[in-house]
Amino acid sequence: MLKYPCLVLDHDDTVVASEIAVNYPCFLEALEKFRPGEWMDHPEFVSWCFKYEFTEFLRIRYGFTPEESREEYLMWKEYAKTHIPPVCAGIREVILEQKRRGGLVCVASLSSRETIERDYDLHIGILPDLILSSDDPIRKPDPYPLQRIMEEYHLSPAELLVVDDLKTGLQMAKAANVPIAAALWCRQDAPEIIDYMTQRCDFAFHSTKELYGFLFEEEI
Repeated sequence: MLKYPCLVLDHDDTVVASEIAVNYPCFLEALEKFRPGEWMDHPEFVSWCFKYEFTEFLRIRYGFTPEESREEYLMWKEYAKTHIPPVCAGIREVILEQKRRGGLVCVASLSSRETIERDYDLHIGILPDLILSSDDPIRKPDPYPLQRIMEEYHLSPAELLVVDDLKTGLQMAKAANVPIAAALWCRQDAPEIIDYMTQRCDFAFHSTKELYGFLFEEEI
């Protein structure tokens, strides 16, 4: 019997290591285009993205207008099409074991449906049962993605487990009374994120191996 019939996975830096491969270099290109001469190193970028929603970060730190933020978003979508992030080690085994045991794997992400489907097809070999993405009108941190999953599959909050590395996932889970596990395997160099998520999530895992053992009570 599965501990959680439905896993609700974040995508960026939970399933694929996209921050360092896609989001940060794309951000630097956007700075070069919209604010020539500006620069931010990766640790500071991580901290700002953790504290603020990305559009708010651009507005507060660099004075981006709504039009500039929209153009930056379209720029990111195009960048993500041609820059494929690597899969997080061990997450494929978690997903496939969940499916092998008859469970559901859903995605609640601020990434686009197109990139999520591409990454799952390339790295996992299957597609998620349901994807709630940046293309949907209501996104996390709103609880709607979890409410949609529960309605679709007739599940209670206790039958879901959110796995996410950032506050948007935490806020979504708490608003829907769904348990959440902090995905920290891409955050080992970000003590601010580790401390915050560990203190507030129901569970915290520093590796996908730890998550696998927790879910299935055996090692990979």
